[in-house]
Amino acid sequence: MDFTNLLIQWYLREKRDLPWRKTPHPYPVWLSEIMLQQTRVAQGLPYFLRFTEAFPTVFDLANADEEQVLKLWQGLGYYSRARNLHATAKHIAFDLNGNFPNNYIDLLKLKGVGEYTAAAIASIAYGEPVPVVDGNVYRVLSRYFDVDTDITSASAKKEFFELAASLLPVDRASDFNQAMMEFGALQCVPKSPDCQNCVLSGSCLAFKHNKVGMLPVKLKKTKVSNRYFNYLIIKDANGNSVIRKRAGKGIWHNLYEFPMLETAQEDDFETVFQLVEKFSSDLKPTDIKPLHHNLIVHKLSHQHLRIQFWKVKTSQKIENALPIEEIKKFPFPIVIHNFMEEHWANV
Repeated sequence: MDFTNLLIQWYLREKRDLPWRKTPHPYPVWLSEIMLQQTRVAQGLPYFLRFTEAFPTVFDLANADEEQVLKLWQGLGYYSRARNLHATAKHIAFDLNGNFPNNYIDLLKLKGVGEYTAAAIASIAYGEPVPVVDGNVYRVLSRYFDVDTDITSASAKKEFFELAASLLPVDRASDFNQAMMEFGALQCVPKSPDCQNCVLSGSCLAFKHNKVGMLPVKLKKTKVSNRYFNYLIIKDANGNSVIRKRAGKGIWHNLYEFPMLETAQEDDFETVFQLVEKFSSDLKPTDIKPLHHNLIVHKLSHQHLRIQFWKVKTSQKIENALPIEEIKKFPFPIVIHNFMEEHWANV
């Protein structure tokens, strides 16, 4: 079919030179696919290089301490990916003797591996003809074939999976799947694609009917909530500070943070002062002040965190408080890490 042939020819000519494409070995393919979930290649590439330098094999990753894994992942977001990555590395190294599952069905059983990731690994590493379906694929196929199905609907995944499967050449699954992903990332981009210089424009129905900007159809909008975090950078008599490991489930599970007070809204100095006094009956603050003028807004997929850092001085010596040089060795959410890098001199 013209679509398939033109797409693969375009890919072989235009594809980016990326390190995980230099080998079909499942370890780098798996690592890259996990890292690139919800992440652009430009952002994920430096992390991939750092990870493969620190952990050249799945055994190296399996034997690493979780905090080392989280520290290297710091800034990439969606930290459950890192925890699942580490757990899966242990399973493959210790339970499967370092051998990755070699088919789509068994790859699906790995922690953190969904249908898209399993299809990508199966096709790229083993040549199994299973189509990948992600945001890029929705966009390319919906535009080329003028499919106006809402991609957030229950039926969309099955419809697009079957369409992609009908186009996939069984002997070139790796090239086709990577071509679909690459074409959506470089050519058929979400906004203002260069349709005049597109190899598929001659038969693209969205281009023909002037509907490129309307597709894919996505009706459901993510509801975003606001949360207000007040981080307390407590400086004791020795100039040391307190950090704690986040427990329970959540986006930053097992990462570190300063003591935090969550409020229902942005509160003024007096309100925060009273909250700090109630925070710990043992802590006797001698001075409290905000460390920046405007709230720091950290945007996540379903919530916007509005963050204020406060300096809290005490004349007491606090047990387990650490100097900043030690604190910086721990894995933190990127918004806290960036604050320490940029503002610690003023603390």
